[in-house]
Amino acid sequence: MAQPVGTSWSQGVFGELAAPLSKVIPKCIVRAHERARDGHQGVHTQTLEAYGHGLHASQYEELAAGLAELPGATPMRLQARTVMVVTGQVLYPIRYAKRDVPVTAARLRRAVGFRADLIRRHGPEPMQAELDLGLEELQEHDYHNDLNQLDPNFSLVLLAYACSMDRGVLRLEWGDAELRRGDRHLLWHHHEALELPDAPGSA
Repeated sequence: MAQPVGTSWSQGVFGELAAPLSKVIPKCIVRAHERARDGHQGVHTQTLEAYGHGLHASQYEELAAGLAELPGATPMRLQARTVMVVTGQVLYPIRYAKRDVPVTAARLRRAVGFRADLIRRHGPEPMQAELDLGLEELQEHDYHNDLNQLDPNFSLVLLAYACSMDRGVLRLEWGDAELRRGDRHLLWHHHEALELPDAPGSA
C-alpha cells in the first residue's frame, strides 16, 4: 500500500530533499497538463493528438525548469528530452492512465523499447530472481543504446500520474517498480502519493 509522503521510502531515497521535491513535482506535472490543454485549445483539432504530444514534451520541460535550482539536480539528455537526476535518482514521468485508477494498475504501452529498458536496467532488483539460464550477459547487451549515457549506478524513480485533458491531473505517485522481461505490467516495490496543488485544471 502507498505510504504518506515524506516517510520511509522517499526520505530514505532523497533525505532532506524529499520534502521540497514532493512540493515541486506536482506543480510541474499540473503545469505540463495546463500547457498541453492550452495547446489543444489553440489548434482546435477534433482529436487529442495536440494534447497528448504536448503533454509528453512539456512534462520533461516543466520538471527540468522546476527542479533546476535544487541542490544536486542535474539535467541529462535522453531520447531528445531533458531528464532530471537528483542524488543519483533518475526522475522519469509516466502518464499511465486517462482516468482515476490506482497506480498499481499501471502498464506500459510496449514491453520493449527505451522506456521498458530504462525500468529494467535502473529499476529495483526483481523481487523474484530470474532463473540463471546464462542470459545475464545477453540482457546487458540487449538494452537500448541511449542508456549508455546513464551511469549504471543510477536508480530510477517513476513519477506516475493519471491525467486527462478535461479533468486534469487526477492522481500522482512516485516510487520504484520493476518490469519483468516480456511484461508490460509494473510491479511496484514502493509507491507514495504526492499531494496535488489546488490549481485550475488539477482536478
